[in-house]
Amino acid sequence: MDIKILKEDEYLESLRLSEYAFQYRVPEEKIPARLEMLKSHKLLGIKENSALAAKLHIIPFAVYMNGEVWDMGGIAGVATYPEYRRSGHVKSLIIEALAQMKHDGQIVSLLAPFDFAFYRKFGWEILSDVKKVTIEKVNLKLLSPQSGYIKRNSKETHHEDIEEIYRKYGEKFSGMLVRDTKWWKEHVHDDQSQAAVFYNTSKEARGYVVFNVKDRKMEIKEMAALDQEARVGLWNFICQHDSMVDIVTVNLPVHDPFPYFLNQPKLKTEVMPYFMCRIVNAKKCLERFRFDSTADPIFIHLEDPFAAWNNGSYLIGNGEVKEFKAKEGSQCLNPPKRGIRLTINELSAILFGYKRPVELYDLGLIKGARQEVDQFETMIPKLKSAFYDFF
Repeated sequence: MDIKILKEDEYLESLRLSEYAFQYRVPEEKIPARLEMLKSHKLLGIKENSALAAKLHIIPFAVYMNGEVWDMGGIAGVATYPEYRRSGHVKSLIIEALAQMKHDGQIVSLLAPFDFAFYRKFGWEILSDVKKVTIEKVNLKLLSPQSGYIKRNSKETHHEDIEEIYRKYGEKFSGMLVRDTKWWKEHVHDDQSQAAVFYNTSKEARGYVVFNVKDRKMEIKEMAALDQEARVGLWNFICQHDSMVDIVTVNLPVHDPFPYFLNQPKLKTEVMPYFMCRIVNAKKCLERFRFDSTADPIFIHLEDPFAAWNNGSYLIGNGEVKEFKAKEGSQCLNPPKRGIRLTINELSAILFGYKRPVELYDLGLIKGARQEVDQFETMIPKLKSAFYDFF
């Protein structure tokens, strides 16, 4: 089974596979733009009898990680024709994608799963939870007036102020996508959406909502506020739609304080896992991650069935990471038996901030002495994961 990087003259064949597998159709007049977009992707494909049987896209992105920006490989467009399913094609593409991402310096990877259990087998783990809050008209009650003001934007009048709010908001979390203006215009805004930006009396942009109003329903696609003044200002803006809507829905990260600060916080709230993450290069990840340097060093013994370069033992502490691996045909210092044992799934969940070491130990997913797990717990900063986008 040969895996190849698809060339530009094969992009249309890849697009046709996506249309079939995901059951949509790209209008003929939009196909050139879609093919142009694919030039920024790395497309991996498997052919059978000279025809494309399965394919996978790697999209170069970056995410905010514990106060830094890390290169990330976004996995998308994983598809195969039904007649080639259960042939191991997707598994082979995923394994090759991991190798390609490592080669390209992408330390971590994100994807939107069609099935969480499927991608968990390959080392991806839940990245974040999202909450959807549903507010009936009767609960649209103004809070104390704010002295700031609202300015509207749209796809056509997009302003850099909203990008700066998102950047500051995203830096508070782990996993948030680093966006450029092109991404905002093509993937955040749509032809019907609007954006409302809250400015304080110093004319500083401090919060925004991206929303649609249709059929007496207001859908808040994104909400980001940098302080309480902005939260109240945006909430009051939403409430001013009470003559136009019967229902408001708000989508936001589970860690966002909305609706706690409302006078009536008892609102229908749905929480669901969203997106998945994976460490691609464990050594580089551990070296770049900002552990608490005051904690005592600890050994972690890592297992990764689909990225063999990650298998091994790592001593973390004193501001450095030492790797212990058995080398074929030579003697190598063996790591001690002490330490904690975990898979790439658990390490990904911990370093992105979705779960804490003690939580995973209590679930039986981390092995070792409780004392050492507690020690590892003290090394991990209090992170919160979040993700708004889709690709």
